[in-house]
Amino acid sequence: MNSCTTCGFPSHTQFASPDLVQAIATGELPAAEDPAWRESGAADVEDYARWCGHLCGATCLRMALGAGAPSLFELRDGAVKFGAYTVDGEGGIRGMIYAPAVDFVREVYGVEADVHRSLTVEEIGGLLDAGRVVIASVHYAIRRPHEPSPGRGGHLVLVTARTGDGRGFHFHNPSGTDAATRMAQLPVERFGDYFAGRGMSLRAPSAPVTGA
Repeated sequence: MNSCTTCGFPSHTQFASPDLVQAIATGELPAAEDPAWRESGAADVEDYARWCGHLCGATCLRMALGAGAPSLFELRDGAVKFGAYTVDGEGGIRGMIYAPAVDFVREVYGVEADVHRSLTVEEIGGLLDAGRVVIASVHYAIRRPHEPSPGRGGHLVLVTARTGDGRGFHFHNPSGTDAATRMAQLPVERFGDYFAGRGMSLRAPSAPVTGA
């Protein structure tokens, strides 16, 4: 775990080996060959390989809960129990689903949280100013901000703070490929190019979280 010097929140990736995110995300390296898979808390390497690409939301929750948060797959298991991730009859994984995810963190970890089905970038700033962090739906290509945005939504990042000049957002990306894209910042307008206008917010706990 790396603690961010800008916002103080931990930085985690949804893949167990941060230096292999690029290779796994692009399919160059099968997830089952991630040598650090056990650190995720997965039951076995098959469980890890099947789920890791879907756990950007659980990784955001893990970062938002702070240094005392459980392992990624312990959070996955809890989220599944609450219906925040679902598996269809053909084995397809859907999630994270905001409403049950909010119920999960409220009931298990005692964290104040809300769903925002319609959210503007200006409202993200207001939530940050009110002491919240925001799990925002963005396009995964946000890790390549030097390129035009190909769309909005489909991936989740944790927005933790405004930038020092107040004109941008600092955020943690579960699929960032290096330190600069895992703990990143963008001007508000540029963030908006990737943002789908929805998400959830949490009031970060001031003490290590506990839960069953």
